[in-house]
Amino acid sequence: MGSALQFMQAGQNMMQQFMQAVAQSQGQGGAGQVPPGLPLNLPAIDPQAMTALQKNFMDQQMSLWQAMLAKQKGETPTFQVEPEAGDRRFNAPEWKASPIYDYIHQAYLLNVQHLNEMVEALPVEDTKGREKLRFLARQIADALAPTNFAATNPEFIKHALETKGQSITDGINNLLKDFEKGRISMTDESVFEVGKNIATTEGAVVYENEVMQLIQYAPLTEKVGARPLLVVPPCINKFYIMDLQPDNSLIRFAVEQGNTVFLVSWRNPMEAQGHLRWDDYLEQGPVAALETIKAITKAKEINALGFCVGGTILTSALAVLKARGDTSVKSLTLLTTLLDFSDTGEIGLFIDEQAVSLREQSIGQGGLLPARDLQNTFSFLRANDLVWNYVQNNYLKGQKPQAFDLLYWNSDSTNLPGPFAAWYMRNMYLNNSLRVPGKLEMCGVKVDLSELDMPVYILATREDHIVPWQTAYQSTRILSGKQRFVLGASGHIAGVINPASKNKRSYWVNEDISLDAGNWLANAAEVKGSWWNDWAAWLKPQQGAARAARKLGSTAHPPIEPAPGRYVRERAV
Repeated sequence: MGSALQFMQAGQNMMQQFMQAVAQSQGQGGAGQVPPGLPLNLPAIDPQAMTALQKNFMDQQMSLWQAMLAKQKGETPTFQVEPEAGDRRFNAPEWKASPIYDYIHQAYLLNVQHLNEMVEALPVEDTKGREKLRFLARQIADALAPTNFAATNPEFIKHALETKGQSITDGINNLLKDFEKGRISMTDESVFEVGKNIATTEGAVVYENEVMQLIQYAPLTEKVGARPLLVVPPCINKFYIMDLQPDNSLIRFAVEQGNTVFLVSWRNPMEAQGHLRWDDYLEQGPVAALETIKAITKAKEINALGFCVGGTILTSALAVLKARGDTSVKSLTLLTTLLDFSDTGEIGLFIDEQAVSLREQSIGQGGLLPARDLQNTFSFLRANDLVWNYVQNNYLKGQKPQAFDLLYWNSDSTNLPGPFAAWYMRNMYLNNSLRVPGKLEMCGVKVDLSELDMPVYILATREDHIVPWQTAYQSTRILSGKQRFVLGASGHIAGVINPASKNKRSYWVNEDISLDAGNWLANAAEVKGSWWNDWAAWLKPQQGAARAARKLGSTAHPPIEPAPGRYVRERAV
């Protein structure tokens, strides 16, 4: 009975910590912190509703206690609390083999249920406000899970006994090393080296400026299409997510399809680049790249591909060029890209007027948005997978992280120039101005995305928590050219980096993009395998007449250094 009362009190303590976090979040918003704008003076829950919630909670805790006692007597328990689908934290047999830990984890799950019910009972009318409360409640609940503490994690005890305490020593050493690095280790970083065993597709840097290096990749076919392909990756990560290993490299795949591929390798900005603005990224990024590609290849027509925010930058640059009378880009591919920011998922919870104003005041005129802030923000969107999982394995169990190229890339974060970041947050995430014709001025001209009438291939991914696929689908309402929308399986990264050679997962297609997102999916056909083959078939007619492959660079733009270049090797400090 005493243990049941203790866990009832633990549930109440969890709620108290939640309310304290709500109060503390006021005026402290920003990337990597608790979301700003949470209601400080929350209206009280109806007393009758509160009483009913508390009574139900106490009844469930007592039912769980009685079930545990019945189980000890060899009887079949009539009450069981199961984790939500996909929650793997309590899968290890130790959590059920011991009646103590069986009770601990089920009591914790009841406490989480109680916390969530309290959040839903709060009379908050604002939808975004409620989403913030849910997010904060989840962070509190995840942080207080018994899996995160030595005294309440039977897996910690098992490893300590099996290793005669060595796992404890190893865990402490892992923790000290991560303190020195200032971040949690997700993979064995000693295994990988950029340019040696990742980002190895052959090529050369043929142009560079303060913002980026332009890489041209060596041909892998005797003939190539007349139209080169420009790839613009996101600037908030390193480009080599698209060129990890030869068998999962989207860049290599594109080259193998007979494309002359050029890629923008964004610089990892340091203090000297802290003045750079959104317009600088357009002019010195895609605009400069397109001019250089034309000069090197003598091509008058080019295909272009943008990934994530790289797609937003690329599309914005094409709208600038359109306003200037330049229509040389004849096809556009957008991978998990937002042009409409009406629903940005949980990332939007970090961005409100207060948070953006603080960023504008602190770094809007110069300075950096640190890579650590960005990485923390993205990690806590999936805290159990990208934070607490490594706390348990690295520190409690003393395990060395496995070598995984994607997680190495995930740990290789980049800074952002303050003026760029502040402008992007206000005009895209906060005001959602890009979708409105003529509302934004970039590089001295009013931009109108509806003027872009080239064929467009749009890929979204079904489980994307960074670019919700329904929002990416809204791009079909903004651009004017003939469009193909494809929905891939999995998430923001795994859904994109799904190599055709492995033929995994699936994607959905539906030619009727006049439907809303829900009806589009309801009537879509599922196709097994990678969307890469579908994209290659779509791009083939856009490549232009075949011609002999050419050498890297030109007289005016000779190779500067081998790919992947210097910029991608610069690590954030």
